[in-house]
Amino acid sequence: MGTRSLTRVIADGKHIMNMYRQFDGYPSGHGAELAALIKGKAIVNGYSHKGQQAFNGAGCLAASVVAEFKDGIGGIYLYPVESTNCGQDYEYHLIVDSERQTLRVKVDGCRGTEFDGTPEEFAEWCVKEEDEE
Repeated sequence: MGTRSLTRVIADGKHIMNMYRQFDGYPSGHGAELAALIKGKAIVNGYSHKGQQAFNGAGCLAASVVAEFKDGIGGIYLYPVESTNCGQDYEYHLIVDSERQTLRVKVDGCRGTEFDGTPEEFAEWCVKEEDEE
């Protein structure tokens, strides 16, 4: 049986994406892959940020997440944003504040909230979780 996860993108309090991963959803798997995608990238408004690795708002972030993980049939699915119980073991929240142009990551697991912080802190946490397995 796989470790299932949901990855949600939340923009200014509104859920805009809910991606289900059927397996490898644990922090040292999906979490580490997600951290590699978002670490060091800014949330911006527009394309004028030359040389800066960035997401042009939450919609761009959500599309980038799906593009990164979806490869062929199965494994990754998009569910309605209202869906809350998809049999997930972990839930990754990518929380965008458009006004401040910030990104925060929150991870919920069977013990409640297991992580809440910046993408850089998230990347470090995923490594610690792998060391503890």
